[in-house]
Amino acid sequence: MAEAELEADIRTSLRKIYYGASGEAQQAKAKIENPAGFLDRLIDLDRLPPWLTEADLDHCVGQFRTSGFRGGLNPYRISERDFAQLAEVEDKRITQPAAFLAGELDHVLPMLSGVDLVESMRVRFDDLRLVKLFANTGHWLQQERPTDVNAALLAFLLGLPA
Repeated sequence: MAEAELEADIRTSLRKIYYGASGEAQQAKAKIENPAGFLDRLIDLDRLPPWLTEADLDHCVGQFRTSGFRGGLNPYRISERDFAQLAEVEDKRITQPAAFLAGELDHVLPMLSGVDLVESMRVRFDDLRLVKLFANTGHWLQQERPTDVNAALLAFLLGLPA
């Protein structure tokens, strides 16, 4: 069902998904009431967000025409099994130096209601060196704020021992 909906018009699907998870859409609280399907709840702008070019969208459309959406959807379908299989490593500590970057408006962060994601990481990571939440930014962090993301990653990497 999901593949049929998303693959019916790949360009429109991607345009709506990219905008819908962006910081701009989150700030605008852009949503449609009583949607019939997943895509029906997403706004379809008459323009692309400033961080998405027609050439980029053309490339993504071409890739999804070849691959379809199944590969991208399957991790959601198996997430409960993933959590069950990961239970044996749930209490393991992560010892490598780590960084966490996210958009403050990423719609995924509130899905973890009641969980302070950063505090949860601090408990499990021995060396969480960088935590950066980018203001006015949504799910597509690398696309919405490429210069800032690159600067944060370089700062993190340059701080690692040689």
